[in-house]
Amino acid sequence: MVDSVNVQVGGETFAAIDAVVHGGNLHEAARRYDIPYTEWLDLSTGINPHGYPVPPVPADAWRRLPDEGDDFAAYAARYYGAPDAAHVLPVAGSQAAIRALPALLPRACVGIAPLTYSEYAPAFARSGHEVMPLDVAWETLPEALMHVVVVNPNNPTAAHLSTARLLHWHAQLSARGGTLLVDEAFADTMPAASLAASTHRDGLIVLRSPGKFFGLAGVRAGFVLGVPALLQRLRGALGAWTVSGPARHVVKAAFADEAWQRDMRTRLGAESARLTGLLHAQGFNTRSTPLFAWTDDPRAAALHAALARRGVWTRLFTLSGSVRFGLPASEAEWARFEESMREAVREIDPNERADSKKTNSLPQ
Repeated sequence: MVDSVNVQVGGETFAAIDAVVHGGNLHEAARRYDIPYTEWLDLSTGINPHGYPVPPVPADAWRRLPDEGDDFAAYAARYYGAPDAAHVLPVAGSQAAIRALPALLPRACVGIAPLTYSEYAPAFARSGHEVMPLDVAWETLPEALMHVVVVNPNNPTAAHLSTARLLHWHAQLSARGGTLLVDEAFADTMPAASLAASTHRDGLIVLRSPGKFFGLAGVRAGFVLGVPALLQRLRGALGAWTVSGPARHVVKAAFADEAWQRDMRTRLGAESARLTGLLHAQGFNTRSTPLFAWTDDPRAAALHAALARRGVWTRLFTLSGSVRFGLPASEAEWARFEESMREAVREIDPNERADSKKTNSLPQ
């Protein structure tokens, strides 16, 4: 199993963290720990466990080719707040865009945070770009940078950059003829923080996905927001019928259901607080979004393994030794997770009381 890809940056090696491994790999967990697949509690993704209730799919959506002239892009433009449908391109999950976009940009130096969504650095390196570690604390970007990739909020660290900072970076890059690419896969819970409305600007690309907030990862739909000229080039690279008819039907229904969206944002906020409280009670400080929590506590890797031995699967970031936790789906799953956490903490830290307060570098 490939666990990482090393990208050369000048004379140094930049590690693209866990470039192949992703959350949700329960079959691998079942084999590794010899626990049947059906007995696992999967907290390894940031996907909403209370997914949108999928409506019945009309028979025509299965029989006919997807009609690119429908209003699918218009639904997305309204939901995300893009200027209009011409600034939105539906794709087969944002992963398709991540693979294709680097080849459409001038080969140059691209800044990517060392710990972020792991597909970006390999995708840009494969297309001949030089990858440089990005420091999100920078106000002024190094002159060497032509392109910058930001996941906002970041996966897995949950760090969030303000729209003012991002637009300041975009202005710097645009003056060089460069590009700012912002992945907002987890931004549905904070719509006011999105740059979707600014995607009329040259050199700004925003990626969105209904997979996380709506819990619709299986439909493999995503959206690229940007200027029409770039989207036309990307459309040519990806080809026709990128999103299936049934997927279009389901996602349009989810985008139109504003009451569900409001209620779900409230629910996820409460459950995120519950998750953070549970982890703090066991001595782990975290950063979090409404869909996941993350810790780089020195015991994180040992905790991941101890939970796995109990059939609870979390997302380990091997090279950083940090762990991400998704939300349980039911009260039974919450109870199982809480008990498993208590047992795991006793196993990895037997000389400490499980409820003792520990500190590390993360803020409360």
